[in-house]
Amino acid sequence: MKDRPIGVFDSGVGGLTCAKELLKLAPDENIIYLGDTARMPYGVNTKETLTRYANEDVSFLQRRDVKLIVAACGTISSNVPAAAIKDLKVPFVDVIGPTVAAAVKASKNKRIGIIGTPATIKSGSFANRLKALDKDIQTVSNGCPQLVTLVQEGYIDEGNFITNSVCREYLAPIKAFGVDTLILGCTHFPIISAIIQNIMGDDVTLIDAGYEAALEAKRVLDRLNLNRDKPRDTVQYYVTSRPESFDEVANIFLGAGSDARAVLADIKD
Repeated sequence: MKDRPIGVFDSGVGGLTCAKELLKLAPDENIIYLGDTARMPYGVNTKETLTRYANEDVSFLQRRDVKLIVAACGTISSNVPAAAIKDLKVPFVDVIGPTVAAAVKASKNKRIGIIGTPATIKSGSFANRLKALDKDIQTVSNGCPQLVTLVQEGYIDEGNFITNSVCREYLAPIKAFGVDTLILGCTHFPIISAIIQNIMGDDVTLIDAGYEAALEAKRVLDRLNLNRDKPRDTVQYYVTSRPESFDEVANIFLGAGSDARAVLADIKD
């Protein structure tokens, strides 16, 4: 059991920010990453469709004998609870619980902002969980669909005029609300955290959902005594479309010089 890999999935490549943190937090663990690039973005779909997609993604990973699954996708985490996954045989970590806990701990004035895909924001998952942890928490949210596209297209430089302009518009109502903590509820957003931090100001704490999910996955491994006790053998990347373009995108999410390569996956194989 210990030697089995960790499975990570996302609607596309944004979840690579979570995988990157896992590579650092659990340096001995083998990892299988699935990006459902043929069907992204997930954030525009109904809950029923998202449930079907999540089940197919999880089934793909379980057929590869993973020991733990991380849903590194804010949209799936917000709309598809573990109970909706059929035949789930391994521990399942989403981004909501650990991210909300970190945000509540970080906030001093109990005003917390949330940005994510429209489906994530519409679900109210982050806001509802925050209130469940602390009824005095006040929240403000905004769906930011254009940021996903900008990140994937490489518009990520701190001084990029377009991304700065879009971020300022999305963040204006959140900044006006006076938050001291901001949840980056989409795993694409940490890539442009410098831009977001510059706009929000240094007194606002950014909570990275991908990092918090990776940290929770490591806690689960520790708690269940599932840590691999030998050096990592492999990290495998699968996408459901255009694997030839993965290496360029991987440099954005995993860092310049990444040698990651992806294999084309049939989600139903």
